[in-house]
Amino acid sequence: MNEEQIARIQAIVEAALLAAGKPLSIEQLRELFLDDERPARQAMEHVLVMLEQSCAGRGFELKQVASGYRLQVREEFAPWVSRLFEEKPQRYSRALLETLALIAYRQPITRGEIEDIRGVTVSSNIIRTLLEREWARVVGHRDVPGRPAMYATTRQFLDYFNLTGLDELPPLSEVRDLEEIGREIEKNIQGEIEFESTPSNPESQTDEGSGDDASSEQTIH
Repeated sequence: MNEEQIARIQAIVEAALLAAGKPLSIEQLRELFLDDERPARQAMEHVLVMLEQSCAGRGFELKQVASGYRLQVREEFAPWVSRLFEEKPQRYSRALLETLALIAYRQPITRGEIEDIRGVTVSSNIIRTLLEREWARVVGHRDVPGRPAMYATTRQFLDYFNLTGLDELPPLSEVRDLEEIGREIEKNIQGEIEFESTPSNPESQTDEGSGDDASSEQTIH
């Protein structure tokens, strides 16, 4: 494969990633080509390295996450780019963030086990929100009376937080408590820029008693 062919493949891959609006795996990128022109996996990996290098010094980067590769705005430019969007970032309640943290670090885990650790009841709204956002999923049922559902995180969770795997989460020894983990997750959420349309009337409900009456930002449970 000569340099002209590689440059052509790189341009096609770049166009596909810009249009997709979601991560694409190496196999998905290879499937864009007809059988007689499909690059080998090693060639595609080389093209992705070249594309990553071509993004140096630009406002966007090629990022590998759990589901594949995507082109995204560099985090350092988020303060400016975020001004393009009228809707303010959603805020998430401490209860939701702590629940998400427990699922991430203790998976698979049941709702009852989460409640035992937190010492309070987990709202059905929290579980529904995590499932609807596809940050958590049911992976089985505990073999105890009642067979409660066991929850774990998803590829979408990893993609959203720019992770390729759970091993990239900070070790528990580096975080003091659930509240600190929750604040770290919320920081990542607020720094994320999404380029998809946001519904004008989100189904998520406002967290009661959040104390954010002076702000138009929504607190999601």
